[in-house]
Amino acid sequence: MTIDQGAVDRTAGGKEGASAASTRAEEFLADFARLSEFGATVNGGVDRQAGSDADVAQRRWFAELLESHGLRVEYDRIGNQFGLLEVVPGAPFVVVGSHLDSQPTAGRYDGAYGVLAAAHAAFRLADEWAADGGTGPRYNIAVVNWFNEEGSRFTPSMMGSSVYTGVLQLEDALGTSDRSGTTVAEVLAPAGFLGAGDGPEAVFCAEIHIEQGRVLENSGSTIGLVTASWAASKYVVTVEGEQAHSGATVMADRRDALYGASLLVVFARELADRFPGVLHTAVGQLDVYPNSPVVVASEVRLLLDLRCADEAVLAEANALLQERFAEIEEIARIGIRRSLSHEWGIDPYQPEGVELARESADRLGYSREEILTVAGHDSINMKRRVPTVMLFVPSVDGISHNEGEYTRDEDLVAGLDVLTDVVRRLAQGELAPTPGAVEERTR
Repeated sequence: MTIDQGAVDRTAGGKEGASAASTRAEEFLADFARLSEFGATVNGGVDRQAGSDADVAQRRWFAELLESHGLRVEYDRIGNQFGLLEVVPGAPFVVVGSHLDSQPTAGRYDGAYGVLAAAHAAFRLADEWAADGGTGPRYNIAVVNWFNEEGSRFTPSMMGSSVYTGVLQLEDALGTSDRSGTTVAEVLAPAGFLGAGDGPEAVFCAEIHIEQGRVLENSGSTIGLVTASWAASKYVVTVEGEQAHSGATVMADRRDALYGASLLVVFARELADRFPGVLHTAVGQLDVYPNSPVVVASEVRLLLDLRCADEAVLAEANALLQERFAEIEEIARIGIRRSLSHEWGIDPYQPEGVELARESADRLGYSREEILTVAGHDSINMKRRVPTVMLFVPSVDGISHNEGEYTRDEDLVAGLDVLTDVVRRLAQGELAPTPGAVEERTR
């Protein structure tokens, strides 16, 4: 591992401080290597979907890690896992973290880096405040592992933070089932991850994540200062046809749901090609019924999303999509039901949080760049409730949701350094709201 020695010296001061900083970095990387063993795949990735055995095991390990550093572990009613560093009794919390669940055969870094970095930032600050002997923070710290951010097993994604912020009703989330019919409640309750409360009261939030793109790598920047998220429209689509014999039924009589769905999948790509570099589209999940080799499909359920950095382009793309829905219904002689599961416009992070992060990166000597996030993150929910800082570190070749996902050790450590400084300053109240604003912004 290569560490920016100048940044180490500025952070810790002198050779003794540099040695301590190097030790802390090595401890973080060792914990990350251990975390990566849960649900490890043969090709170097992980498979630990929400509520799976691997997810349960890593949550238990993470709880032990938090408790070994003096944090109190709690769960809210949707299974979000919190490690509470309560230095100021009764004060609200800076909520910092990400998610530990993954896509099937995913990379090791997505989400997991942000959770472990949050924990180690809290460990560093706990030691710092304990040694200070007087000056302490204004707010407490809550390290969070949000439940089911990925949405690969249970839909929708960002479930834990959606319930925490009131975007999604608790009862709807708990009743959501996977393909086998197992509900979220049935997964969380036996594992002991269903708490009685709504989680700690937030005053600020921070999240660090791998970029999952190539902007930082291409520019040579170490830290991404996330200023906003792309606009997005996410659809749940059900294509309804009629079951028939796949050999004997006359072609003209068929109402093939899979044919209709295929036309929609192709159009999604053609739609992106109309707006090159501006619009991203995808069909990420396809469920076919009855999925038999000798039966014309009667129903296909799919998830389709549009993402764009230009709200006008997104509106045009949505209009074109609605027109194509009607055309496909006529061409394939099928019906299409669709609903928006998620929708948001260009959604900015608070400028004062971006500036605070810029100052932290500059003070520590790390190159930084303003950037938008294309992917969804739990901080998108949180920033609508409290001032929120979102940071990125580079992803090699932009690879993500893939076992080949990789971020260099030195970038992981740099991100942890900046996150620690950001959380320190948030906890000290540098972005403290005016009296009464906390009640307006928190739950």
